Amino acid sequence: MSYLSIEHLDKSFVRGSIASQVLKDVNLSIDKGEFISIIGHSGCGKSTVLNIVAGLLDPSLGGVILDGKEVSGPGPDRSMVFQNHSLLPWLTVYQNVEVAVNKLFKRSMNKAERHDWIEHNLKLVNMSHALHKYPSEISGGMKQRVGIARALSMKPKVLLLDEPFGALDALTRAHLQDEVMKIQKDLGNTMMMITHDVDEAVLLSDRIVMMTNGPSATIGEVLKVELPRPRDRIALADDPQYNHYRAAVLHFLHEKHKMH
Repeated sequence: MSYLSIEHLDKSFVRGSIASQVLKDVNLSIDKGEFISIIGHSGCGKSTVLNIVAGLLDPSLGGVILDGKEVSGPGPDRSMVFQNHSLLPWLTVYQNVEVAVNKLFKRSMNKAERHDWIEHNLKLVNMSHALHKYPSEISGGMKQRVGIARALSMKPKVLLLDEPFGALDALTRAHLQDEVMKIQKDLGNTMMMITHDVDEAVLLSDRIVMMTNGPSATIGEVLKVELPRPRDRIALADDPQYNHYRAAVLHFLHEKHKMH
């Protein structure tokens, strides 16, 4: 039995008398601890899939089962990191994580334990030096780190990443990708990420899910990435297997979707 199962997922949006089908019969089984990327052209319903798994949208048909329970509505077992960091500007870095921790663990952890847990998660993303800074005082990459720390602090069963590095410069993006790889190695989280970036998908993923173009988008192909971990971006640049995976994804994005 898979840990996270997306079954016969359809999603249509209705405006007035017009219904437009965004997703059609999406099926995907994800193992515990697996890193999955979803890639596809704009408008192919990638974010819709993620939002349904997050419980932010209801499916029109089908459903999502996580660890034996059907998903209905948002829950702390699925935490989301958005492209735009979504931190509360009037709270410090520490307080932004504290809000989530207090909400979820007020009964199960005492004050000292909660404090240690907040600091632990900020340390994971190398933000211990900026606990008392406000979002306006730190860079975009640092804001994303805090968003990831906050998501991890909820002890989610699945971490959902919606183009988490999309708004960052290339160098910051590379640093954060490396950190996410390290976090996943250390914690073994199940992760599901949406990306437009082929290199990012190959570098981070165990499997890459390629969506056909909308309307009525579905999964076109799933590519298993069998590169040993830990992965080193410099070493992989000349790796024929890495380049083979990269070419396969590019081929799908540029060729297959034309037939849809």
